[in-house]
Amino acid sequence: MTTTESITALNELIEINNDRIAGYKTAISETKDSDLRRTFVELMATSEKNLSELIEAVYNLGGTPEESTTASGKIYRVWMDAKAALTGGNKHQILSSCEYGEDVALRTYEHVLDQHGNELSAAHLQLVRAQRENMQRDHDRVKMMRDAE
Repeated sequence: MTTTESITALNELIEINNDRIAGYKTAISETKDSDLRRTFVELMATSEKNLSELIEAVYNLGGTPEESTTASGKIYRVWMDAKAALTGGNKHQILSSCEYGEDVALRTYEHVLDQHGNELSAAHLQLVRAQRENMQRDHDRVKMMRDAE
């Protein structure tokens, strides 16, 4: 395990949480449904907490936390904006887009655990696993809401 590899892995998770926050900000702007907006704020809070923990972990390793989003996340948000414009803010479509974003976030956590798990300290591995569980709960919540529409 090297510090540089750990920082890289944690920064990958910082980027996906930045993507997720930006995605939910987009989703909030695309709906007028107050319950849905409240849910999106709650889902953003998961990533804000994750970010706080990940940023602290990177600083503790002597690294510089990533501040940007991923290129694919930017493309996804542009696509979501266009789709929302075409569907008129349809709740099912917005939730479908959000579920797609949740799938991407989960895959990123799984990638980090599979490909970089041996590079992380036991404490960082525990942190990433706990965050992944929280992300799975959020994913399941979005999927359930989408399926109910």
